[in-house]
Amino acid sequence: MENMSAEAEVRLHVSQCVRTLSASGDAEEVAHSLHTLVSYLDNESQEKISPAQRDEFNRTHYTSVLKFLVGNLKADKLQLLTSARCSDLWDGLFLRGPPDQALLVLMDYIASSSPSAGLDRVVGVLERYLQSGHLAALLWSRCQGSFSPDSPQLRETLLGRLVSLPDLTANHLHPHNRPLFLPVQYYPLLARELSIALERTCQALRGGQDCSLSFVAQLLGKACVQGHSGHMFKELAPRLSARTRSDMVWQRVCWRLMEDVPERWMESVVTGLVQAVEGPAALSRIMGNVVVKNKKAQFVVTHKLLLLQYKYKTSVVRTLLGYLAQDRERRPLLIQVLRSLCQTWANSSAVRHTPVEQQLYLSRALLVCLGLLSDSELQELRPELLQCMMGGMQCHLDSCLVRVRRVGMVVGECLSARLDTGGAKLKFQYEEDDETRELLSMMDPLPAEDAAVADRSDPSQSNERSDIKEQSSPEEDTSLTSPVDPVKPAEQGCDSELDSDDELTPYDMSEDQEMTKATPPRYLRDCMEAFISSEDREKVELSLRAAEGLVRKNSSAVREVSVELTKVLLHLEDRYNTAGFLAMRQAAMVALAVTDCIPVTEYLTTEFYALNYSLRQRLDILEVLTLAAQELSQPITEKTRPSQGTQPAANIVPIDPCDAPLHWRKVVEQRIQSKTRRFGKGASRPPASASPNRYAPVAGFFFFPLLQKYDRPQVTFDLLGSDHLVLGRLIHTLGLLMYLAVNAPVATQMGRALLDFVWAVRYHVDQVVRQGVLFAICAVFLSMPSQNLLSELSDHLLETRAWLADVAEGDPDADCRSLALQSLVLLEKSLKAELEPPAMALQS
Repeated sequence: MENMSAEAEVRLHVSQCVRTLSASGDAEEVAHSLHTLVSYLDNESQEKISPAQRDEFNRTHYTSVLKFLVGNLKADKLQLLTSARCSDLWDGLFLRGPPDQALLVLMDYIASSSPSAGLDRVVGVLERYLQSGHLAALLWSRCQGSFSPDSPQLRETLLGRLVSLPDLTANHLHPHNRPLFLPVQYYPLLARELSIALERTCQALRGGQDCSLSFVAQLLGKACVQGHSGHMFKELAPRLSARTRSDMVWQRVCWRLMEDVPERWMESVVTGLVQAVEGPAALSRIMGNVVVKNKKAQFVVTHKLLLLQYKYKTSVVRTLLGYLAQDRERRPLLIQVLRSLCQTWANSSAVRHTPVEQQLYLSRALLVCLGLLSDSELQELRPELLQCMMGGMQCHLDSCLVRVRRVGMVVGECLSARLDTGGAKLKFQYEEDDETRELLSMMDPLPAEDAAVADRSDPSQSNERSDIKEQSSPEEDTSLTSPVDPVKPAEQGCDSELDSDDELTPYDMSEDQEMTKATPPRYLRDCMEAFISSEDREKVELSLRAAEGLVRKNSSAVREVSVELTKVLLHLEDRYNTAGFLAMRQAAMVALAVTDCIPVTEYLTTEFYALNYSLRQRLDILEVLTLAAQELSQPITEKTRPSQGTQPAANIVPIDPCDAPLHWRKVVEQRIQSKTRRFGKGASRPPASASPNRYAPVAGFFFFPLLQKYDRPQVTFDLLGSDHLVLGRLIHTLGLLMYLAVNAPVATQMGRALLDFVWAVRYHVDQVVRQGVLFAICAVFLSMPSQNLLSELSDHLLETRAWLADVAEGDPDADCRSLALQSLVLLEKSLKAELEPPAMALQS
């Protein structure tokens, strides 16, 4: 009966206040009604209101009262009250009651109202709601074990309003949105309020009260899955890491928070936390053993973040693997990860089809795992690691990419050093760079968390130490570089001053040359004889240095021995370890190909597919053809023009007696023009003289012979088989030869033949070959005239365009995607240039 009377009394008072607010125009009556409603929310109110009445009002009437207030904003009742009264009474109804109901009413009104003064009032109340800590009160009310259960629909609605508040306000308040509602400010605020709710939960647990983290975990998961994990964990991760360092209750709360995250949102939460946390120890304190209990978290940590995705920093890899290694229950997962990494790293198909960045990422993870193994685990996994080392090194060393081969060398060295600590260590020769140094550092132990925190907290001490070093460095340098002991001033005499050599001027020896017994050759046949039969090192070196100059000076003599000298140079070996041997040999062969173009080119293109040549010699042939074609395609200048003997010092024009004498006026004008200085016209430059393109007539000799025998495997050479590097270089060379033949009459035939050739290998497994194919297609689109491109290749364009779109979207190599996109742009420009004029003519 008492409850019935409380319900009836509250219903009567609320109906009277609502009737007064809707009908009365008196300011005192409106203020009294609002004060009566506020008294049901204020525990310190002087009104005699029992707890049962307050519970009844909050449970039954609070939401309807708030909806009535926001629905009657157009009645201008608020103008009857002063600003202070309105802020205390009207706003107080939203800021003193149950926070979840108030938030839902405010968000519903904003989502359904048009711009008006009432909307501005509600937006202001929402801003005060967020600034006054009501989000923490809302989350804490959901964490308490004594709250009344609600429907799943209400929970989902509340979660949606909390997480999507920036989106909802931006859609309805743009362009007058408040800064607090922006994601940059709102989600860090939400993270801080969530940490406050967790703090109250810890206090309640210490007091023996039951709590639930289900709602908070769902809120965190929903915010992270919508892409706001960075903003959330930027605030949340440092707080949780600091609180869990010495408090076991906080650790248990964080573990339960992670376990209560729904499985569909677990990946986003784990990914965001791993990127934001500092070190594996902090991650272990926050996550606990959730990877052992939750299959989705285990899949994300042990498989997805290490084997499928490779965009994360090295610190994330160290944090993940260190987290797995820090607990006895999680350590079997570290062994599982190591086995998966070994299988992937030693898989030849994965090496061929994955980007270089992903292979670097896998190599870092493999080396970090290797450094975390104990001696007993290492002995247990020794056969698998040996198999991984041998197979993986073979796959990486067979790659055409220098970076991939270098990664295989570095990882092979680290595996060998870890497996055979006392024996001979495997050592490769490679150039060290940032990537190799980073890979080698993966084997180092992880730094202690306390030391890292100390380094971050006291940057001033490090600055002071660096200043001390800078101040003391001059003295240290002088003490290290002084050749004799310091002499006291009393012991120094005049003899030391007389013996000083400071005033002696050094002799200039910059123009001196080393004396040699042999003399440089003057004829090409002397060079050939030195290359073939001489055993004198100096003579061979001098002949090699003089070969290019002799070829370019004596073009008539070159034609007699060009092919024979090219053959000798192609087979010449660096027997004496001559400095710059490859560059000088290549320059001489290029000079021969430019001077006597057709015979030398025919010889080189024929020998490219001949037997008993190494891959290095075939690559040399392609490089010589490319450089010769580039030089022939450039205009002839005075520097590149072959010398025809000594030129006169001045251009003297003799007077022809047959010519008519000039008029005296013209002679005077010429003299005046030659003596006059003009400042306004600027320096007069003679127009560029036209010169023939020497490459256009011979482009076919460079291009077509390289396409004749590509599908005929030889004993030592299989272009479509295992020799991927030569195939990729050949396609690059053909593309460059095609590009240099722009505006040549044979360009159309070359473009059609090149497209037919590369179309057969467009799906090659090696990314170097695919890059060459795309480069060749770009060269075809650049060199062929647009009208010929449309008329000659119309049957291939649609299929080529579709294939390029697929490559630009899905190829694993970034360079291939970029080249495919460039090819699409070039194709669109060519088609647009060809199809636009007819369209304009039809419109006119």
